[in-house]
Parts: sequence; C-alpha cells; structure tokens
Amino acid sequence: MVQTGWTFSVADRAARCAGVPTAIRRLGRALALAFLALILPLPAAPQAEPAPFRLPFTDPPGPDTWLLAQPYGNTVFAYRARASTYWAGQGIHFGVDFDAPCGTPVVAIGDGVVVTVDSPYHGAGPHNLIIDHPNGYGSLYGHLRQRSTLHIGDRVRVGDVVGLTGDPDLTCASRPHLHLEIRSAPRHDHAYNPIPLIQADWERIALAGGVPQAFQIDAWNLVQWTEMGDQPSIKFGETLLNNYAQTWPPDW
Repeated sequence: MVQTGWTFSVADRAARCAGVPTAIRRLGRALALAFLALILPLPAAPQAEPAPFRLPFTDPPGPDTWLLAQPYGNTVFAYRARASTYWAGQGIHFGVDFDAPCGTPVVAIGDGVVVTVDSPYHGAGPHNLIIDHPNGYGSLYGHLRQRSTLHIGDRVRVGDVVGLTGDPDLTCASRPHLHLEIRSAPRHDHAYNPIPLIQADWERIALAGGVPQAFQIDAWNLVQWTEMGDQPSIKFGETLLNNYAQTWPPDW
C-alpha cells in the first residue's frame, strides 16, 4: 500500500529545504496526486443485493401467456376506489395483477411453507394461498380458479406449481388474472411493493402489457409515488395515504 501522506510530507520538507517556491511545490503535489489517481486501483463499488423472488409464471409475458394488468401502488384505479375497494390497504393497490387465461399454472416465487389456504380474511377470492418465506416475507396468490391442492404446513420450492389462475367473478371471461401480494410474515399485516423484490425486467413487462405507469399524483407533491418502483409500503387497517386535496389526473 502506498503511504501517500507520509511520502508527500517528506518530499515537501525536502523541497522547502531546497528553496523550491511554494507555487511550484503545490503544482508538483497536484500532478503527483493526479498520477496516483491513474495508477492506483479504485475502491470496489458496493454490490446491490439481488431481488429475493422470481415471477409467478414459467412462461415469458405475451398475449398468449400473461401480461401486467395493474402494478402495485397508488394507481389511478386504486385512488378512485380508495374509500371502497382499497380502504383496508390505506387506499393503495397492495398487490400486482397479471392478466392470464383461466387455468394458467401459478408457481411459488420462493422457497417456503404454506400457512393459509382459502382464507376469506385475506380476500382475493374465490381461492387464495399464502406461503411464508424464510427471509421474513409472505407471498399471497389470489383469485385462483380452485382450491389449491397444497395444505397448511406443506413445504414448497421456488418454481413449484401452487395453483391455477382464475377469475374473481367466477366466469373465466370477465377479468381472469392473478393477484400477487408480498406481505410481512408471519403476521401478514403489512404489504410491500413486489416490483423491487422480484427479479424481472419490469419496464419491458409494462410495455408488453401496454400498461401506462398511471399513478395518481398529489398536486402538492408532484414527485411522490410516480414510478412503479417508487411506491409506499402499507399497513392494513390504517388511515388512507392518498386523501389528496388536489390531484392529477383530476378526480372528477
């Protein structure tokens, strides 16, 4: 390791003893620093932790497989139903919706243990499933076509089929889709944005689905919650986060 401080101190004293003018000494020091910056290795940049989960489908997105329908967060749709459909989630769409034909296999996004099957308390009917993961998260798979063949206590591995996509209207024609949530475990009382927690090219997925990143904007805070990856976590049952006085788009 080069002891630059000690080296420069000794060289500076020697230059002063030799009568070298101060301006020249400073220029020499600056040139030496620039040279060292070129030859010394740069410190390693910190590596970002990889997202812990995978997508809930084995096939890539496409018109014949699945498409992104609604992202997590303060979407325009959720905002307009903040006091009705989404009141329990602080007015936020607290999952990601994937359009997919009824019967599309849904796979576990990570290793874990089944803790809930068909609980009406957690919504997203007619059938749902919750898997708790060892990293402190739980994943909820909602609007399944039929009751999962898994049972409470079953262990699953990432990529295992856990259910089939269904339709919340029980028609398989009106709006078949998977509703995926990532919650806190084991209480499941918080919901987190799945976008940064799932390894995927979300920008391309959004484009493939033709989904504009349409989030309701607070007119008094125009930079808050405007992107898919920048959306708030929520605690179920707490007060609304998005009771805005003025918004864009306008709330007619």
